[in-house]
Amino acid sequence: MALLLYLGFSLVVLLCAYLVIGRALARLFGLNSLENTPAFLMRDGLDYEPARMSYLLPQHFSAIAAAGPIVGPILAGVYFGWGPAWLWILVGSIFIGGIHDFTALIASVRHHGRTVAEIVREYMTARAYILFLIFIWFALVYVIVAFTDVTAGTFVQKAQAAGGDAPGPAVATSSILYLLLAVVMGICLRFLNLNPIKAKLIFLPLVGLAIVIGPFIPLDLSHWIPEAQVQRVWGYSILVYCFLAAMAPVWMLLQPRGELGGYFLYIVMALAVAGISIGALSGGLAIQQPFFKGWSTRDAFGQTNQLFPILFITVACGACSGFHSIIASGTTSKQLRCEQDARPIGYGAMLLEGLFACLSLTTLMVLTREGAEGKKPDFIYASGIADFGGRILAPFFSNPEQASSALLKFALLCFATFVFDTLDACTRLARYVLMELFGWKTRAQAALATAACLLLPVVAVSLPGTEFNGRIQPLWSVFWNIFGSSNQLLAALTLLGVTVWLARTGKPCWFTLLPTLFMMCMSIWSLVLIILPYLALWGGEAPIPAIRHLQFLVSFVLIILAGWLLLEAWITWRTMIQPKLRRRVPQESYAETG
Repeated sequence: MALLLYLGFSLVVLLCAYLVIGRALARLFGLNSLENTPAFLMRDGLDYEPARMSYLLPQHFSAIAAAGPIVGPILAGVYFGWGPAWLWILVGSIFIGGIHDFTALIASVRHHGRTVAEIVREYMTARAYILFLIFIWFALVYVIVAFTDVTAGTFVQKAQAAGGDAPGPAVATSSILYLLLAVVMGICLRFLNLNPIKAKLIFLPLVGLAIVIGPFIPLDLSHWIPEAQVQRVWGYSILVYCFLAAMAPVWMLLQPRGELGGYFLYIVMALAVAGISIGALSGGLAIQQPFFKGWSTRDAFGQTNQLFPILFITVACGACSGFHSIIASGTTSKQLRCEQDARPIGYGAMLLEGLFACLSLTTLMVLTREGAEGKKPDFIYASGIADFGGRILAPFFSNPEQASSALLKFALLCFATFVFDTLDACTRLARYVLMELFGWKTRAQAALATAACLLLPVVAVSLPGTEFNGRIQPLWSVFWNIFGSSNQLLAALTLLGVTVWLARTGKPCWFTLLPTLFMMCMSIWSLVLIILPYLALWGGEAPIPAIRHLQFLVSFVLIILAGWLLLEAWITWRTMIQPKLRRRVPQESYAETG
């Protein structure tokens, strides 16, 4: 019953936040229902293309969600207990993440679909604009690094649970079929004038068929190459996909794949809510993980990390994520049909992601300490979803093990598709940023920019594994803290840019300034914690792993960029208040001499 109370309380709190705070934000910004958005005013059929809310919401939701609200909450629950992770998800998504996403989206729409970086240029300085672009580019590249490894790891995952191997190669096959179906759906919608509702009715079952087909033709690369190299080859293959997807028009892959991925998220969430409710009411499901485990944890290198600030950078996408602002101002703002849609898409989608993070956390909460030990977050999540779904669908299967196996494959495919949604969107956005930075416009320059964005991920995938306590650490776990730190620091800097815009246009800005300060403190603090152990390694006898050099370099650059941007914001603030001070001085002097 406690699990049902947890779920019900989360639903009610998030729904009330949407109704109250979402309505207040819409009123404050005076959202207009007229179709005068950049999607219409600058329509080009490539990037600017109006989309219905029912089409854009699942696309936006799947792009911002991905694996973040799965991996982050589960890791935080393993580290500190489910209680701190849950509280941060609720508070963060309502008061920080939702406001961050909404204001980034509406700011972009009010500035012809331009990115947050260009808004910074208009209201701060040209230097701040360049610094912000560089920072965004680094953050996007780190997202690509982290999630490429997560996806490649899913494709080779084996022998994680008693009762059989996790179907990694089967998931790889199903994932490829899913992407091909998204392309076919995009072509049908574009050239055959297929009704959107009919398209969903056709292609969603076909994706289900792809899940069924996957186990019969598993794409196991170990038959052709050494097993030790399989994950690396998958990493390279995924980066090739990122290049091709980033160069494709949005109607061909981004929109149809985003819609399919969004509906997958809806299905998984509905399945989880129903399964948890049935299991909790029947007594078959109960919370087994502790609410609070302690104030500290150990990372992949054995370093002790405290709850402050690690909790707030581990749970990123489920509570607050700078990556969302890039999606909102990079692709979503160019497709928004009317400003009224900004409330459900900007604020509502963040709260929906908060609920998704709460559901992901339950897949850990129902496990014992021993059951969760040594398991990867994606497998904990997939096993939990299979358990929840099995409680609903078991009567339709004659063999319960067959039902569990099918649902496990479905959940792992969902996980992979969520990550694909983020990977190609990230690559496309990184290309936008680089082209904007250098003033590139042509198709050839777009291809060059895309290749440049994937250079660092290729290097990261090529690096040898880092060993700790006799075990090779996966690349994603080594990079997760710096990914979370850069992601949250990007959120803080986005909120800083929005705060300056609001202040310079005479609107209230305290509701963005306070989250700015909090996220800035947590992010810089966590980056400093990454740098200090690295400095302690200098002078020692043991060689420093190559990945640690890369960690230090990127962390140091991010701190310098953030500090410089804060200085630019201070200079802007000084220029805003100096005219007021000058106007006061003569009056005060006259009063004294009068």
